[in-house]
Amino acid sequence: MEIIDGPKTVTKPDRHCIGIRLVTPFRGMFAVRDQLMQQLYSWADDQSIAYGHTFFRLHVVDMDGPMDVEVGVITEKEVQGDGRIRPGVLPAGRYATLTYINHGRRANGTLRDWAQQHGHPLDCTTSPKGDHFGCRYEEYLTDPRSERMKTRWHTELAIRLADGLA
Repeated sequence: MEIIDGPKTVTKPDRHCIGIRLVTPFRGMFAVRDQLMQQLYSWADDQSIAYGHTFFRLHVVDMDGPMDVEVGVITEKEVQGDGRIRPGVLPAGRYATLTYINHGRRANGTLRDWAQQHGHPLDCTTSPKGDHFGCRYEEYLTDPRSERMKTRWHTELAIRLADGLA
């Protein structure tokens, strides 16, 4: 893993987005992500919707069970969806962030360890279904359509902090 920036805390505003949310097993989750990205890009392009970075949001994490995930893109304003593709917001708040290249699992561990060591509790509750995050996502600063090699993507990992709820 190559760290580009962070770990650090930042304050983020509400950001409009559209996305596709579903539950999928951890095993095979990234293949599902890639399929959903293509579906979302096609739909947004067909609707002539301007959009920015792609993100992969983890709503509920259970490494041994189902994962509640969302693939989305940032939009400048609220956009109407079609039922499957829904409008949403990446919520405002204070976040722990880390920008990296390659090795997402290592980056996640590094950021979570850093937050704990520096007294930054995450906006997360645990239940039998897994860890429920107020907002945890990877924002792909590299456009996945122009760089197919995931090991070269610049990715900002962001996890909202419990003390930064807006």
